[in-house]
Amino acid sequence: MKKLAVVLFNLGGPDEPDAVRPFLFNLFNDPAIISLPTIVRWPLAKLISGKRAPVAREIYANLGGGSPLLPNTRAQADALQLELGETLGAGTEVEVFIAMRYWHPMSDETARVVAAFEPDEIVLLPLYPQYSTTTSGSSIKEWRRAAGKAGLAVPTKTVCCYPCDDGFVAEVARLIGNVLTGDALTGQGRNGESGNGEARILFSAHGLPKKVVDAGDPYQWQVEQTVAAVLEKLAGRGDLPGFDPIVCYQSRVGPLEWIGPSTEDEIERAGKDGKPLVVVPIAFVSEHSETLVELDIEYGELAEKCGVPTYLRVKTVDAGRHFVRGLANAVVGALRRDSDLSSNAGTRLCPSRCGRCPMAKDVA
Repeated sequence: MKKLAVVLFNLGGPDEPDAVRPFLFNLFNDPAIISLPTIVRWPLAKLISGKRAPVAREIYANLGGGSPLLPNTRAQADALQLELGETLGAGTEVEVFIAMRYWHPMSDETARVVAAFEPDEIVLLPLYPQYSTTTSGSSIKEWRRAAGKAGLAVPTKTVCCYPCDDGFVAEVARLIGNVLTGDALTGQGRNGESGNGEARILFSAHGLPKKVVDAGDPYQWQVEQTVAAVLEKLAGRGDLPGFDPIVCYQSRVGPLEWIGPSTEDEIERAGKDGKPLVVVPIAFVSEHSETLVELDIEYGELAEKCGVPTYLRVKTVDAGRHFVRGLANAVVGALRRDSDLSSNAGTRLCPSRCGRCPMAKDVA
């Protein structure tokens, strides 16, 4: 019987208050996040993580002291393993593993467990639909190092991105449709006021410093492609009210200029315009601090302060049926292709200006 290991990549999150500072240190010590020599980056990461830890602990206190990302990712892994078992049949033993980038289980730990499984083939699958050097790129590079250290010399296929995957897009569109046709949008807003015309949908993605995108990172372009695909899917429905779509970016930190518009600015603008808001986390596939705290609590409070008549947040895709089926199709597609690295479509998706696309010839 053939043995297949699928490794899901995700960011990771602290599982208790004492883990917050080392988690932040791991994040800021990543050269994909702060591109400085180690001799400078290491003490800088210590400084930043120390300063940000108290605020971060307050954020995670809203979640019981730790991040729910690992259990949510485990639920996705379990669902994917079941789906792949049904798809590939009895001739393949499938095991889905998790490798977090900045907190446990990290790549070194997972690589050892995968090696003990003794797979015939491995498929690496980031839980980031849109590729960035700061997320999927960093995780893939770290896995290669860890796999080499663990002596894991097994044929490996990598799915670099799937921004317009049919399953992912269908699941997002389904969740948006549920909100647009629900009673909450047509009822009274949080301020007891009715909305001014059609709702405004904020497709909110995690931001990046503008210099990263200017250097050829494809993330922003891929986010825009995801939104376009979702809008096309929604246009095929005849039961939805009109809406005004906006792509925006959240979670800005530091003094650098970030890509925009910012989600905060769009919330303030909606308040001035008297527009109801539906916020869609378009680059996150599971609930964690950026959705449960930043979007729900912090931005919810901002919306109330700014007079937004209705503020609703669409859930992440989590282990939704369409999304999990899309992930399974991406794994099967990777297995059937000759190339070791590809998008879920099998070809390069990004335009030539995205020189940091992993399928570009000049990118390792």
